[in-house]
Amino acid sequence: MASTSMKLGFVGLGIMGSPMAKHLLSAGHELFVYSQPVVPDAVLQAGACACVSGREVAEKADIIFIMVPDTPHVADVLFSEFGLAAGLTAGKTVVDMSSISPIETKVFAAKIDALGCDYLDAPVSGGEVGAKNATLSIMVGGTEAVFAKVKPLFELMGKNITLVGGNGDGQTAKVANQIIVALNIEAVAEALLFASKAGADPARVRQALLGGFASSKILEVHGERMIKRTFEPGFRIELHQKDLNLALSSARQLGVSLPNTAAAQELFNACAARGGKAWDHSAMVRALEQLANFEIGQKVAQ
Repeated sequence: MASTSMKLGFVGLGIMGSPMAKHLLSAGHELFVYSQPVVPDAVLQAGACACVSGREVAEKADIIFIMVPDTPHVADVLFSEFGLAAGLTAGKTVVDMSSISPIETKVFAAKIDALGCDYLDAPVSGGEVGAKNATLSIMVGGTEAVFAKVKPLFELMGKNITLVGGNGDGQTAKVANQIIVALNIEAVAEALLFASKAGADPARVRQALLGGFASSKILEVHGERMIKRTFEPGFRIELHQKDLNLALSSARQLGVSLPNTAAAQELFNACAARGGKAWDHSAMVRALEQLANFEIGQKVAQ
């Protein structure tokens, strides 16, 4: 826990940002905030001070957190006319907790460093539940000294906090995380669809697999969603599409082939084409079900 009150900033108070900001307020820190279209009432009621722009946040705070959807949004928050860079003075720290391009992150960090300020990329995993419960995994890119300064604040928002390496390496770790999650969803979906079409009870198959080497968090949580048909979003397909776009575009620049990541993205694309951009990412199974003309839990024709 941070021992003394600090002047902090937070830009981007959506599903993830709002609970994260409230954890900082609960610890007794001053918090200057800005968000589009408006700052949520819950954050104001928790004691935050609303600002008219990112520039004002940067002028008033010493460490500023960003939590917005994608790379262009971070660029806008940082470098637009009334963005953070316009209000930064030497010695301040910017912490981007969004999930964005590792390659662009290195460019952003260099620009902020040139202002005499510090930059950390610190994307998170754990979704809305992790944000609310302060149990996020936080993957950090930056220097040891800046990480040490900000770590007590990370500990207010998450549990598994790792300095991966230099700027951009936190984002690289998050992209790797999203590759693994997508391919695990695809594997669980194929397995449960196969078992169900073969006439076995998919719920019992899942239970059996949870005790063995195939066990995973995805099988536990998303396998249950697939069986119970509960696809209200914890993490929307369109956000996972964004992350896999980062993986595939970065891989192309690096000269790396990611064939199964590309296949997972095509399954997400198929769901989106059916109006499923806002489905939970576990609903990838629906694309496979359409290919099989069979739904998990459906009775097998005799």
